Amino acid sequence: MNTTQPDFPIYIGTDAIAKCCEFCQGNGLTNIYMVCDTHTYLALGDKVKGSLTAQGIDVKVICLNDDDLVADESTLVQVLLQVGEEERPFLAVGSGTITDITRYVSYVTRIPFISLPTAPSVDGYTSMNAPLVIQRVKQTIKAHGPMAVFADLNTLCGAPRQMIAAGFGDMLGKLTALADWKLAHLLMEEPYDDEVAQRAARALQSCIEHVDEIGKSTKKGIRILMDGLIETGLCMLKVGLSHPASGSEHHLSHYWEMKLLLENRPAILHGAKVGVATAIMAGYYADLGQKSTSEMKALITQAHIPDREAEINRINGVFGDMASQIIEFQQPYLSLTPTLFEAYKEKILSHWPEIIAVAESVPSPETIRKLISAVGGPTLPDEIGLGDEDVRLGLRNAYCLRSHFTILTFRHLLGW
Repeated sequence: MNTTQPDFPIYIGTDAIAKCCEFCQGNGLTNIYMVCDTHTYLALGDKVKGSLTAQGIDVKVICLNDDDLVADESTLVQVLLQVGEEERPFLAVGSGTITDITRYVSYVTRIPFISLPTAPSVDGYTSMNAPLVIQRVKQTIKAHGPMAVFADLNTLCGAPRQMIAAGFGDMLGKLTALADWKLAHLLMEEPYDDEVAQRAARALQSCIEHVDEIGKSTKKGIRILMDGLIETGLCMLKVGLSHPASGSEHHLSHYWEMKLLLENRPAILHGAKVGVATAIMAGYYADLGQKSTSEMKALITQAHIPDREAEINRINGVFGDMASQIIEFQQPYLSLTPTLFEAYKEKILSHWPEIIAVAESVPSPETIRKLISAVGGPTLPDEIGLGDEDVRLGLRNAYCLRSHFTILTFRHLLGW
């Protein structure tokens, strides 16, 4: 069960369709837009439409039929063009991409939406923001949360195994995200909420403890996974930040996603990328944990403030037309003065025992890969179609995509 009490109903169970119908009737919703794709319509949308129609609710279906659906400008326009002047609440029947598309369209039209997840694949069902690809850059855009979430447990259990594994991979991403958040607080004084961090950690631990049941798609396992995904989403809502659930592993995933789009390569499930990236970032934390105080002092002594002009030139060379947005994200670090940089290095030494404790809180890459394997998910870059160069470029450039301080930023600023 979720430990958070949101101000909107969340239901996970076998009566989700009936609960959704009751909610619509109780709130006077007589006309609805259902947003789905061809797969999610067959998995759940057809049943939902039939039940709502039987209750006298008029349902207009907006069905997207792209197998490699992307939440970008083109898809948003497709949906908006099918929305008439009539004010109908939206019903998002799908997983992460469908939900994000619906969330943003709902926000810009100022019409509320209800979420009906079809897979336990992402933690964003309750989010206030929509991760969208705008001008080929993965951005987190302001939107709003749902007025209700109804997750049909039978549908979730019947989701493709790779989507369940993706949800578990997204949960494992909290291992490095929570470490990054603590690191950001210690070294950059970014806001931190220990209670929320502990809640996210408990949700994560519950999923880890039930990994075998999740891998077998039992009702208990899938409920625990979905509870965990929703709980960490609510943790983000609580603090108004993505930090409890998203860090360096997500930034690396976002970089890969953008690179795949630019090169017209097949899309990869978000959680699959996050799981692979989490193991890689765990390797970085293992490296950090093995550093002695004297070794870190030597590294800090050799570190020089990154040259602003050289950094901007490099970002322009790497990101091209997207560079202006990336430079904006990086302003906090591009604007570092020598005084601020020296203060940053001093903080590393003054907080060194705490930093080591953070590093040691992250399991080894081998442990993370073993957990992912237990649910049938990919563990290495080549298993999701990524080569050595994709990984190298991601590790070099992914920190640029957000101003959020992570282990990637830590290494970059020290020239490590």
